[in-house]
Amino acid sequence: MKAVDLAMGFLYNLVSANDSDNGTANSSQEPMTHRITMTEVARRAGVSLMTVSRVVNNKEDVSESTRQRVLKIIEDSGFRPSSIARSLVTQRTGTLGLVVPDIDNPFFSGLVSGVESQAYSNGYNVFLCNTNEDAQRERSILVSLEEKMIDGLILCSSRLPDEELRAAAERFPAVVIISRQLPGAGLGTALIDDRLGGNLAITHLLRTGRRRIGLITGPAISFSSQGRLSGYRQALEDAGIPFRDQLVYRCRPVQEEAAQAVRHLLSICPNLDGLFCHNDLVAVGALQALKQYGICVPDDVAVVGYDDIPIAAWVTPALTTCRVERFELGSQAMRLLLERIRNSNHQEREVVVSPRLVVRQSAPE
Repeated sequence: MKAVDLAMGFLYNLVSANDSDNGTANSSQEPMTHRITMTEVARRAGVSLMTVSRVVNNKEDVSESTRQRVLKIIEDSGFRPSSIARSLVTQRTGTLGLVVPDIDNPFFSGLVSGVESQAYSNGYNVFLCNTNEDAQRERSILVSLEEKMIDGLILCSSRLPDEELRAAAERFPAVVIISRQLPGAGLGTALIDDRLGGNLAITHLLRTGRRRIGLITGPAISFSSQGRLSGYRQALEDAGIPFRDQLVYRCRPVQEEAAQAVRHLLSICPNLDGLFCHNDLVAVGALQALKQYGICVPDDVAVVGYDDIPIAAWVTPALTTCRVERFELGSQAMRLLLERIRNSNHQEREVVVSPRLVVRQSAPE
């Protein structure tokens, strides 16, 4: 432990020297606020640098009177320990990584809020990174986060193949993945019950008399897409309606690609009467495309989205959708990550958030 204390003292001396250099270099400029260093605290308290280090890190081998004297000087002087030096002792940086595929999608902003709220309450800061649905960009981000020595990682909707994701996860102290499963990797997992959501959406459309129902879904590698497709297929089969692969259109889950999807599905099935979309952004794009083709929603085609982001209630007609509690999903994932940071014996554990159907004008009862 003495070696660590010495290393910490060295770093604080280095900070102090840099402060002095900066002060000399900027003597002709506006005066700068003097930063109190550990060396200065030790001088004022009349103790060694290692004693201050022990007080800062709450070690027991310091007398109570000395501890109180050092703490009083720290309080009066406004001394703040260097996060770099502290991490040498605690082996923690107090930072976490959160990687999402599309920060423009309001679904992820809600999830980020849940993650950040839990992190802040537990004394952590979060690096937020956006992959833009690009696997190569995701790889680069993971390398950067590894170099920052973060204490834990939440990776949402990863686009990496299983084995590559498994290898990447092994490089971090604690990992939770969202909307992805990787059995045997020893990870924490936070999931949406997408199979249930897909089943809820299609069962509702069938109950309202729709029989020719198309699906606009996300990329094949997307775990969410697989679940929603499974629910779609099961609901059709339960109703005795044959599954038609031609009525499934895959695209990036963004509003801009919905028009091409609608055009394709109408070319395959001109009398299409129902449409289930991977998310609300795609559903809003589908509403716009159907209107351009002179197709009335819901009279001609009923539309159901997914997520229940705020815009779902604002568009015309208001969107029937599967609501996912985004903030709760983020909070659950963060709680799971904190458990794994505090407990080095990582057992696989899974939390699941269930969606529920919200019926509005685009697919009324």
